[in-house]
Amino acid sequence: MKEVARSGLTLDQLQSISQEILQQAARLGAHEAEVAITANKGFSVNARQGDVETVEYNQDKAIEITVFFGKRSGSSSLSDIRSEAVRAAVEAACHIAKFTDEDPAAGLADKEELALQYPQLDLAHPWSLTVEQAIELACQCEREAVAYDKRIMSAEEVTVATVDAFNLYANSLGFTGYFPLSRHDISCVLVAKEGDEMQRDFSYTLAVDPAQLESVSQVARHAAERTINRLGARRLRTTKAPIVFLAEEARGLLGSFTAAIQGGNIYRKSSFLLDQLDKQIFPSFISIQEQPHLPRALGSAPFDDDGVITRPNVFIENGILRTYALGTYAARKLGMKTTGNAGGVHNLTIQPGGLDLPALLKKMGTGLLITELMGQGVNLVTGDYSRGASGFWVENGEIQYPVHEITVAGRLQDMYAHIVEVGNDVDVRGNIRTGSILIEEMMIAGS
Repeated sequence: MKEVARSGLTLDQLQSISQEILQQAARLGAHEAEVAITANKGFSVNARQGDVETVEYNQDKAIEITVFFGKRSGSSSLSDIRSEAVRAAVEAACHIAKFTDEDPAAGLADKEELALQYPQLDLAHPWSLTVEQAIELACQCEREAVAYDKRIMSAEEVTVATVDAFNLYANSLGFTGYFPLSRHDISCVLVAKEGDEMQRDFSYTLAVDPAQLESVSQVARHAAERTINRLGARRLRTTKAPIVFLAEEARGLLGSFTAAIQGGNIYRKSSFLLDQLDKQIFPSFISIQEQPHLPRALGSAPFDDDGVITRPNVFIENGILRTYALGTYAARKLGMKTTGNAGGVHNLTIQPGGLDLPALLKKMGTGLLITELMGQGVNLVTGDYSRGASGFWVENGEIQYPVHEITVAGRLQDMYAHIVEVGNDVDVRGNIRTGSILIEEMMIAGS
């Protein structure tokens, strides 16, 4: 049996640990129990000034145990897989459960909802990369980035990282599911200087399969271009104008939507989308769904944290909110059915339009292209949105000059309702897949 995620553990060992936990819980009187195990191993290399700065190795295991005594539950976690440690953790979870209040929503997912058959999604692609080779790639990336333009003063950080992981979930209803996955990335952060002005920017590539990564030369060039283009940045006067969120920043807009439809925020009444099912949230041309079974995609998963089969849920259909993202517990709290979203949404995807970024800027005419957002100024309860930003001022569809030290503000409800276009420049480097997004108008606070 091959080692799981190169972590030194085999699949048989992980299955044996999970069954030992479930059996121990049953012996201690638990009516139901579940266990989630993650194991990962990898390394990252940072290069600076032509030499390796740090090499970090990681090898982690995490075991999460939950037991149910009727409608009382208790949980514990550990990373030690010795039998005595496992027994102590199960005993601790059982002890906690006996002193908690009953919760009518507590318990495992219904057996008919479990992923008793689930797809294989081709998520494991180990990178046959030695530490020495990673160091050379990082140093090459730095060399090429710094040599791109004399105004590039230095590389703040160049990183090459790889990790292989393994997820296993088992419960006392007889379900055991597992899948391996990989994550690999190359990133480059640069500093440019012209006169007394200094600017910083970056680029990165991230993929499940190393064959899908951009080359270090591409990463270096993109990072250098982005950094140089920020030189000469100005502040804007406070105004209202149309805004294009570059695809990698548009992910944040949809991330706020994802958080707002999460079951936990709905039953706690801490979402601006509470009681909005079957209401118009976006323009009618907008459709948003999840695609959890895309092969080799960063957000793919065959089952959720409850062991429930994942599915291509349609959250927004013709602009209308059709369902919330629910795990088993949240669904029971709301008197609804799970949507297979315990632990989150998988590959949230907004339907792209037909325009690339230059065409999107032409359609905007005059306004702001946002390429970086800062801060966490999003209130999910009210929908209020206010974040620091930088990017480029656009006139007649053409970029005029870089801008910085501004704040963009609005309400997510209004921002979603006034989306004009979604670009076809879809960024797939993450769990949210979107093109650039043009919004009709927002407040820009500057000088």
